[in-house]
Amino acid sequence: MKFRGPSPQPAELRGVRYLFTDVDDTLTTGGRLLPQTFQALWDLHDAGVSVIPVTGGSAGWCEHMVRAWPVAAAIGESGAFLMTSKGNTAQIQFWEDEVLQARRQQHHLEAVRPLLGEFRFAHDQRLRVADVAIDIVGKARSEVEALAQQIREIGGTVAISSVHINTWIGAYNKQTMSERLLAQWGIMAQEITDTVSFVGDSRNDAPMFAMVTKSFGVANIGPVLEHLPTPPRWISTGEAGIGFVEIAQAIIAARTASTPL
Repeated sequence: MKFRGPSPQPAELRGVRYLFTDVDDTLTTGGRLLPQTFQALWDLHDAGVSVIPVTGGSAGWCEHMVRAWPVAAAIGESGAFLMTSKGNTAQIQFWEDEVLQARRQQHHLEAVRPLLGEFRFAHDQRLRVADVAIDIVGKARSEVEALAQQIREIGGTVAISSVHINTWIGAYNKQTMSERLLAQWGIMAQEITDTVSFVGDSRNDAPMFAMVTKSFGVANIGPVLEHLPTPPRWISTGEAGIGFVEIAQAIIAARTASTPL
């Protein structure tokens, strides 16, 4: 399998047991989950790799993932909560107290509203339980950056994805909640280095690229590489969901490759 630049060697991926992945423009392609990408999730599951979407996406979106996709858990709204499923029921664990996070969200929503100008809240804002999301598709980067800075100046934490400005009040992000989940599973320190991988495509994935040594970007990450303090180690040739398929195939192939004598 070809990658842009260096390619991972089977020995580097053989120990991967947990694959964290962004969703928008990493798993999805043009907003859709392609059949081959969904099959790749099942192939990883069947190969013994636990997949964990870690996204700025809403609680409503994450509930669908944990109930309908072959995933072990989902981290949503940029680390605000961890969601799992038991039977046909989604279970949610907040970063902090649920009532506190909901109160902060409502106050932040009202503080951000006057700053929007030509921007609009995300269509799924009503499905969110902790953060505020603003649609940025079709907006100039300079306009996005200007709005993001205004939000920071009123005390909001900001993460910019390929589709949204996500903003919240609280000391968490994708990385901190991922570390909490791994700790609950008894996975820490060197074991994270050996067994955990991550796939992403945008600036809000920066904390995960910094945390995970065996990190991948899909090809459409190219325009934001200069904004990442730590870039992904490997980059697929395919974009978005097609790139994810390439990465999944490399991980699965490494698990079945024979070990050199």
